[in-house]
Amino acid sequence: MADTLSVVTWNINSVRLRLDQVLRFLTEQQPDVLCLQETKCPNDLFPKGAFEKAGYRHQAIMGMKGYNGVAILSRRPLEPLSAREMCGKPDARHIAARIGEGAGAVTLHNFYVPAGGDIPDPEANPKFAHKLDFVKELQVFSEEARRTEPRAILVGDLNIAPLEHDVWSHKKLLDIVSHTPIETNGLMDVIAAGEWGDAMRLLKPEPEKVYSWWSYRSPDWETRDLGRRLDHVWLGRDLVGGLQSGRIFRETRGWERPSDHVPVRIDLEID
Repeated sequence: MADTLSVVTWNINSVRLRLDQVLRFLTEQQPDVLCLQETKCPNDLFPKGAFEKAGYRHQAIMGMKGYNGVAILSRRPLEPLSAREMCGKPDARHIAARIGEGAGAVTLHNFYVPAGGDIPDPEANPKFAHKLDFVKELQVFSEEARRTEPRAILVGDLNIAPLEHDVWSHKKLLDIVSHTPIETNGLMDVIAAGEWGDAMRLLKPEPEKVYSWWSYRSPDWETRDLGRRLDHVWLGRDLVGGLQSGRIFRETRGWERPSDHVPVRIDLEID
C-alpha cells in the first residue's frame, strides 16, 4: 500500500495570537505535517503543549522574539536537522527536519524569505538588498539540494510571486516588491538550480490565477481579489512523480482575526 504524505505551509503572522485558528485548521484538515512561518515567538514560549494535545507531538522550531520564526509540526516522527543561517544572520528564517528512515526518508525545508520593504531599489533600501542576497543564497542552497537531497520538499513564504498569473495584475505590479523582474527572475533561477517541481503550478498551470495572500490594506479583499501567490511548495526531482493533489484554503482569510496568508496543502505518494 502506497504511503501518502500531506504537507501544509502557512505564514501565520504570530502563532500565539492565532493559535485558535491553527488548532481549528488542524482539527478540520488533519495534515501529516504543518510548516509555519512568521511565528513571532521565541522557542521557550512556543505553544508546544497545545500542538502536542492536537496530535502534533513531533516538532522542530526556530524562533525569536517579535518577528520571523519558523516551525515544523508533525503527526509522524521526525528528526530535527540543523537550521541554516541565511546571509550570515541568525534571524530564524529556516528550519529543516527529516521524516522517515533510509532510502525512503523525506527531507523538509521550511523557509521564510524577507519581504523586502516597499522600495524595489537595493541601493536605496537595505531590506530589498537583503532579500536579493537571500534569494542568491537560496540558489546556492538549491544547487546543493539537487545533488544531495533528491527526496526533499521546500516550502514556505518566499515573498515572491514569480509568474504572470501569480498576481492580480502583472503589468501593475511590475514595480511592486514581490513581483519585480529582478525578484521573479531570481526565484526562477532558484527553481532551475534545484530542479524543483512547483507543486501548485503542476496542478494548476498558467493562465489560471492562483493566490495565497491578500493584503490587510484591501478593505474588501474577497470581492476585489487583489491577491498574490507568495507561499510555495516545491518538490525534489524524486518526489515530483508522486504528487497527487493540492489545495489553497482561501476561506481561512475570512476567519476572525486572520493571517493575510492562507494555508497551502499538497498530498503526495512518497514510496
